[in-house]
Amino acid sequence: MSNLRQAFADKMLSVGAQDPRLVVMVGDISHGILKPFAAEYPQRYYNVGICEPTIVGMAAGIASTGLVPVAHTIAPFLIERSFEQIKLDFAYQQLAGNFITVGGAFDYAQLGCSHHCYNDIALMCQLDNTVVTSPASDYEFSELFSQCYDQGTINYFKLTENPHSIDFTGKVELGKAIVVEQGNDLTLIAVGPQLKQAVSAYENLTAHGHSVELIYIHTIKPFDAQTVIDSIAKTRAVIVCEELSEHGGVYDVVMRHWASRDKAQFKQLAIKEMIHDYGTYEQLCQVAGLTEKHISDHAITMLEKKKA
Repeated sequence: MSNLRQAFADKMLSVGAQDPRLVVMVGDISHGILKPFAAEYPQRYYNVGICEPTIVGMAAGIASTGLVPVAHTIAPFLIERSFEQIKLDFAYQQLAGNFITVGGAFDYAQLGCSHHCYNDIALMCQLDNTVVTSPASDYEFSELFSQCYDQGTINYFKLTENPHSIDFTGKVELGKAIVVEQGNDLTLIAVGPQLKQAVSAYENLTAHGHSVELIYIHTIKPFDAQTVIDSIAKTRAVIVCEELSEHGGVYDVVMRHWASRDKAQFKQLAIKEMIHDYGTYEQLCQVAGLTEKHISDHAITMLEKKKA
């Protein structure tokens, strides 16, 4: 099973060994796994503490000198709390850097809604010159980071505590969707950690004789519209599963690209409103309607409607 936080630490060490421009800043998290990097490159590792906007400001200053900053802490605090600093210090100044978070969506479900984060993707997509990703395996993160970390863009990597177990070796390309399984009756689009639930739904649906095309999205911006549009044109029915707000997520991107085309059925499974409950990741996904059963039930309804 993937461990994306460890994959992040390993990647910083390997890239840091080859690129002396890489500087890592954290917000009082991940010290244990970053000890090797801190020991090897003490002048390139900073624990800024629980003051996330300051991390962003420091990262921008570092970027302005030609170095490559990596800012890392919990998603709601680095992206939502500090969004003004990202906008002013990076986007307005046309600087480049990397933002790597943990604790997205319901990963920290037991800590309550102050630690939930499902608006970050929508926010980061609004800024110019951004690359926005949601990798759900250690291999994906490693590949995506290598492909863009020093390319002059503002890069966001939303890591998850709930990875999938599919081997995508050799298939991960920035800005390119992955067709996991081909089918003709229904397009099932999974974003980041929702792939695990979508695979279970796919297996259930195909076991009952349905032909389902399963597409996985790890890069939201730039978005691979062509792969998605080609699939919908074939199936005329699509479900988008995303642990994001229903406003400004992948579903909206899909609809924007399909808007002037022929009729098709669309269904979004996303987070409709702020969830105030405490619990486990699985419990809050149940509350939000983001489970294998929810996906399967909606898929069957759409498939039956196609036959009517």
